[in-house]
Amino acid sequence: MIFGVHRLLLILMAFTVAGPVVAQPDHSIASAEDFERAMEELSNWGRWGDDDELGASNLITPAKRIAATRLVQEGITVSMSHDVNQEQAVDASTILTREVLRVSPTGASDRYQYDGSYHGTIHSHLDSVDCHIMHNGYGYNGVGYEEVEAAGACPRGSIHAQRNGIITRGILFDATLLPGKATADGWLEPGTAIHYEDLEELERIQGVTVQPGDVILLYTGRWKRRDALGPWPTSDGVAGFHADVAYFLKERGVSFIGHDMWNDVSPSGVPNIRLPLHILALVSLGVGIFDNLDFEEVARVAKELGRYEFLFMASPLRIPGGMGSPLNPIATF
Repeated sequence: MIFGVHRLLLILMAFTVAGPVVAQPDHSIASAEDFERAMEELSNWGRWGDDDELGASNLITPAKRIAATRLVQEGITVSMSHDVNQEQAVDASTILTREVLRVSPTGASDRYQYDGSYHGTIHSHLDSVDCHIMHNGYGYNGVGYEEVEAAGACPRGSIHAQRNGIITRGILFDATLLPGKATADGWLEPGTAIHYEDLEELERIQGVTVQPGDVILLYTGRWKRRDALGPWPTSDGVAGFHADVAYFLKERGVSFIGHDMWNDVSPSGVPNIRLPLHILALVSLGVGIFDNLDFEEVARVAKELGRYEFLFMASPLRIPGGMGSPLNPIATF
């Protein structure tokens, strides 16, 4: 009996010191059922009104933009777009065809034309929150595919909604800093997944904390690997965000995400769901996606300065009804 009393006292003392045990939220997305649950749990539909076209970029307030400008200290600007692809390759589904139309003593002109969509795995671009990706026939905030067919365009949530530009705080998450993730050559191998907890670890490593309205950008060394080993088919895998990062996006109030490929890890780790983070971000959360950016230079500058936050600016083309836009985002330190 005495032993029992002493044991009870020890348990009570431990509870008092450590506090109650709090169950950790379940961020796992490992099945189609988990994915559908997340689509419902994370939804921002109606959060900013039934007619909202901006999605999570509503979190970029005037105060947020002003605060972001205060991050500029050295005045160093860095492009985060890759050179526009003009050569056929196994990872280049389309190219830009550039044709000289006129040359004369007074000047010259040329024509730019994609031989297919700029969406895909090679051109730096921004996906609009609506129309480009849908789930069960609907895009963000309930835009149906029938509306798109009838309009012959994206009727709501098109890239035109971002015509005034995106100006906020950008955070580069350099995944090569994660222990055990990168190769000795400084890149992540295809198929390497970055999970929710990896972003928390990168916050600790890089000394940053994601806040509402931020753009988070994932560096995996895609272009460095491509330069060294050549292009590879996406069927061989892509290093990128796991679907469980969607919970991080919602909890932290992320406005946009970006990557040096198409953002989703491949294979996705979610059976029978291709590009699950694309669907969760665009359709459920209304988080816009920057694909195929180039972070080689910005990663170098951030490492030299020891600072992974900066003023982020991007200006999509003004295309009414457009489902995205090629563009050249700029980081300013």
